Amino acid sequence: MSPAARAATLQARRAARFVAWVRAWRAGLVPCDDAAAEIAGDEEHMVSDVPGTWTDVSLADALASLSKLHPDEVRLVLPAPGDPRGLPGPGPFTGTALLAGEGVIAGTLGFVPEVRLHTSGSGDEFETVLWRVFVLPEPATAPRFDDPSTAEAEAELSAELATATRTLAKLDIAQWRPELAGAIEALRKPDGATDLPPGYDPRARRLYARASILDRVLALAEHAAPGGAINGYEVQQRDAALRPLTTACRRALVAACNAPLL
Repeated sequence: MSPAARAATLQARRAARFVAWVRAWRAGLVPCDDAAAEIAGDEEHMVSDVPGTWTDVSLADALASLSKLHPDEVRLVLPAPGDPRGLPGPGPFTGTALLAGEGVIAGTLGFVPEVRLHTSGSGDEFETVLWRVFVLPEPATAPRFDDPSTAEAEAELSAELATATRTLAKLDIAQWRPELAGAIEALRKPDGATDLPPGYDPRARRLYARASILDRVLALAEHAAPGGAINGYEVQQRDAALRPLTTACRRALVAACNAPLL
């Protein structure tokens, strides 16, 4: 598979879509079944450890446990090592969300997606998603004081993107992955994965679309071979240039998905 094709198949963060569509549902803007379908897309999603259940349940059945929540009680967290922003504190949910790099806080419950790879009898590989549910020590509240607004997150993302672009240009790492241009172009094609549900304002929509595309390209870059960055120093410089941009991208996704609904 070419890098461009690989990038095009990367999923937008599942926790981001979960939060956006569940919040729209809880605001009365979309039906529950539609929210479940939009979260899953063309994947199979199941949920484990939902309180009151004894086996894995469908995503639509699991969402029923959130039917009394206010939209602002459903929040996206995208933690990273050294940046546990938004997490409720030490515990099973925090550890699992840090390992996955994403999670959902929904009232007194936390959800973390786990991607499972399967091989069919004919040798074809396919993925399914299992959401693990955790009981949190306290319910979600209004947006944390350190959450950026969409305007702040948009400005931060633009600034970090400009800085990273200048740094990588100086390092002549355009040759590092020249096919990334093709990947970005592939990701710009409308596919529904970079759009928010009803209820979000134009700035949140613009920020989510931009950050989702960039997040998927950065995911491709993170797992790509060094290429033009032929020595250890250049690899370190590339990583140092991309790290602030990656952080800004995560903050932008959080700000967009957790933005007040209209």
